Amino acid sequence: LALSALQGSLDWTTFRNSLMGATKTSAMIAFILMGAAFLSLSMGFTGLPRALAEMIDSYNLSPVALIAVLTVFYLILGMFMDGLSSVVLTMAIVEPMIRSAGIDVIWFGIFLVVVIETAQVTPPIGFNLFVLQGMTRHDIGYIAKTAIPMVGLMLLMVVILVIWPELATWLPNNIRQGPGG
Repeated sequence: LALSALQGSLDWTTFRNSLMGATKTSAMIAFILMGAAFLSLSMGFTGLPRALAEMIDSYNLSPVALIAVLTVFYLILGMFMDGLSSVVLTMAIVEPMIRSAGIDVIWFGIFLVVVIETAQVTPPIGFNLFVLQGMTRHDIGYIAKTAIPMVGLMLLMVVILVIWPELATWLPNNIRQGPGG
């Protein structure tokens, strides 16, 4: 508002149009969030995420295989649920698995954020794709196609995190040590 007033483009029509646009966008995002919350709640009631996590735990995988399976698991889960719900519903099972496999929990937390955010833009039904569709008014097919390079880059980031885990843990480790190491 201040910038528009300084530029001299602020009048009642511009203000009203901006306010209506912001209201429509906020309402659209709120409806998408309500739908995601309903889906997350219903998935929680079915117990499907917890059952899948327990099934993965029963395989007794090596650390690298466990990370690969959890990546696929969270990518698929994140396409149907919002990120926070998928983490909350599965972490009670997944956390002991990663500890027993010797995986650093701080590294896994960073890894999990990257994987969950990748799932949120993964076609065909990533949550953030619908937000982008509502904001841009483009067809969901167009948005899904344009999101594919971003998904590829984020999956490359996941691979880099697995190959060089110190990239994710360098800063937390140095902060934990304090000044003078």
